[in-house]
Amino acid sequence: MIDELDGSLIGLLAAEPRVGVLEASRRLGVARGTVQARLDRLQARGVITGYGPDIEPAALGYGVTAFVTLEISQGRGHDPVAARLAGIAEVIEAYTITGAGDMLCRVVARSNADLQRVIDAIVNTAGVVRTSTVIALDSPLPRRFLPLVRAAAQAG
Repeated sequence: MIDELDGSLIGLLAAEPRVGVLEASRRLGVARGTVQARLDRLQARGVITGYGPDIEPAALGYGVTAFVTLEISQGRGHDPVAARLAGIAEVIEAYTITGAGDMLCRVVARSNADLQRVIDAIVNTAGVVRTSTVIALDSPLPRRFLPLVRAAAQAG
């Protein structure tokens, strides 16, 4: 669990990832050692996993985002497929899932035609039986963590 100080520290780092420990301690009104100890603990527990930068694929020319559900042949497992998918740069996330498919991937492409190339690469991956793709039209609620951090801090 985290407390309100942890939540405030995470919020500050999310807003200003380059803020130093000394400046964070000044803004939060606590000792520098306290901030460093909190950071060390949050990292050790896996709460903070990195310090950015956050990348926007569209700014790199990858304006199409899609979600591809994969059906994987039985008996081969997910790990070999995930290892092969890691070789496709446009596959930016992959999750094993329950339901109609076995794995869900978030992919990006330069255009719809380029998306076809990416899907073909996924389909040609050993162990993938078939795919189903949906194209994201907009992101009205982009990936976010601060509301979750605040809720965890209040519950803690």
